[in-house]
Amino acid sequence: MPLLPVPVPPGGVDPAWLPPAAFRPLGTRRTLIRGSHPLVDTVHGEVAAACARFGGRVVRDPEPGAAPYDLVLDLGGGGGEAFSCARREGTTTVTGSGPAGLLYGLFHVVRLGEAAFRGERAPEAHRPAVALRMLDHWDNVAVHPVMGQVERGYAGGSLFWADGRVRGDLERVRAYGRLLAACGINAVAVNNVNVHRTEAHLLTDRIGEVALLADALRPYGVRTHLSVTFAAPLVLGGLPTADPLDGAVRAWWARAARRVYEAIPDFGGFVVKADSEGRPGPFAYGRTHADGANLLADALAPYGGTVHWRAFVYDHRQDWRDRTTDRARAAYDHFVPLDGAFAPNAVLQVKHGPMDFQVREPVSPLIGAVPRTRLAVEVQATQEYTGQQRHVCWLGPMWSEVLRFRPRGASVGELARGGLVAVSNAGDDPFWTGHPLAQANLYTFGRLAWQPDADPRRILDEWIGLTHPDAPERLAAGLHAVLDGSWRTYEKYTAPLGVGFMVQPGHHYGPSVDGYEYSPWGTYHFADRDGVGVDRSAATGTGYAAQYAGPWAEVYESPDTCPDELLLFFHHVPYGHVLHSGRTVIQHIYDTHFEGVTEVEEACRTWASLAGLVDPARHARVSELYREQLRCAREWRDQVNSYFLRKSGVPDERGRPVY
Repeated sequence: MPLLPVPVPPGGVDPAWLPPAAFRPLGTRRTLIRGSHPLVDTVHGEVAAACARFGGRVVRDPEPGAAPYDLVLDLGGGGGEAFSCARREGTTTVTGSGPAGLLYGLFHVVRLGEAAFRGERAPEAHRPAVALRMLDHWDNVAVHPVMGQVERGYAGGSLFWADGRVRGDLERVRAYGRLLAACGINAVAVNNVNVHRTEAHLLTDRIGEVALLADALRPYGVRTHLSVTFAAPLVLGGLPTADPLDGAVRAWWARAARRVYEAIPDFGGFVVKADSEGRPGPFAYGRTHADGANLLADALAPYGGTVHWRAFVYDHRQDWRDRTTDRARAAYDHFVPLDGAFAPNAVLQVKHGPMDFQVREPVSPLIGAVPRTRLAVEVQATQEYTGQQRHVCWLGPMWSEVLRFRPRGASVGELARGGLVAVSNAGDDPFWTGHPLAQANLYTFGRLAWQPDADPRRILDEWIGLTHPDAPERLAAGLHAVLDGSWRTYEKYTAPLGVGFMVQPGHHYGPSVDGYEYSPWGTYHFADRDGVGVDRSAATGTGYAAQYAGPWAEVYESPDTCPDELLLFFHHVPYGHVLHSGRTVIQHIYDTHFEGVTEVEEACRTWASLAGLVDPARHARVSELYREQLRCAREWRDQVNSYFLRKSGVPDERGRPVY
């Protein structure tokens, strides 16, 4: 479904969370900037633009006899991304541990607004908990005949690529880098992990186009990464093999990496999807994924680069009749035996759940099970299974639950030593993310990647305050109301109790309860006349629950202790099974689907009440999309409820319409 033809923002592109008004408190002050570096020049440019707009003044050298400055932005003597902020005797001082730290310190002042210039402020140290905070763009250079320009993209075309080549005007890419820096993101992979023939050439004869993107992102401290195909020596080099232990293959990758760094000296590294959903990989040569990852890691090591090796490896040609094969087990089974075998600059990139970015999944048991391997945790900002940016679904609470979960003592946020990664939801749509309110997901990811234990609702209010800096309380409260809780609302009217999927095959939008039930993709719910759910217990099922360490293995093993929201992920239970909530499974399905639609109706009314407080183009876009969300939520409700009435024969105890 294409985005509807509604008005676009004034000037053509929405400023998102960096509108000029957000810089007013900074732009009315006198600022001194000390230090020399290209990123310090970026800081100066930001402050100078704000001062030119709002009447302040900025200097790079102290003026003789001048009064104390309102703001001092000082480059410290070290490196890194940390900064400190203090206020004393009328001067706010931000000291960056390095140039990137000073840039992040500037945006901290923007977030604080007028509060940055009030009272006294004891020195506060700020440093990212996670060194690499990255977005993966599933963008194709050439439009794919099935997946289009951006695979699983719902925000128009690619920011980077158009007409089969890098965009001629990269000002918007630079603006994107600015938005990312303002929320703490420091790395971007610029092409799809499913690397097709055209995109494969970005590694070699088209690396100059990637270098242009790196030049546009570099002023805001964002390093560029590239997805590559494991078969590159075959596809690009004319070799007869891509065997990772073959000497000629290793030499080819070493030459390729050298040429990349000649073009992009600060290049971040490679992202690889191998032996997954038809992608080539080391299994073809009888080699392990550690062999494959280390091949690329060795090629990158002389330049400080990293290979992100995705752990999304499973049998996508499963026989639906076979209940012993469990897709959820696959990542753990493949990669736990390889713990300690990966090179220091090889990062195993693991989806946060064992399946595929469902609205509700348990945390992947692989996270925490490979202590000798650097791990990156991957989430999905693009809403493939959460409404495709036609539905409001703010994912901050879900991500926060994941990052705070403690699979083996430490939290997921602490275990992600190799980084936090999100599949980006941005495109060339005037509002960046298709749905204007989906900007909150992109911003929230960046801020949670910086501080995984942060309160997501505080981040939401931060985004509201930046995006609408002059918002009256009614607008701020209304925006918070429609976003906070929207993830649970979406969960209520879609697949129940963690069972997942039930979507239209292929494009994954809208309900189809049995859409994947007899497919080879391993995404089943096993509903019958007696019950529903997948038995993943160790005692009688696939044994998946036993992949967790205690106490989680014990918690998930029994329906009596399994959390309600994950019950059908771990167990096949009768429709009359009583949940911890006191409701039966079947009544829970009916109730939550009616509740979900009611909550969407209330959100529509709340948004309508904000007309006149929001830019007309933004309000029109969101209103149109809310109409679609309500239509789709009703369809989900009626299809799911009718399906389970017909399966179970148990009516809704409240007598509501079920078909």
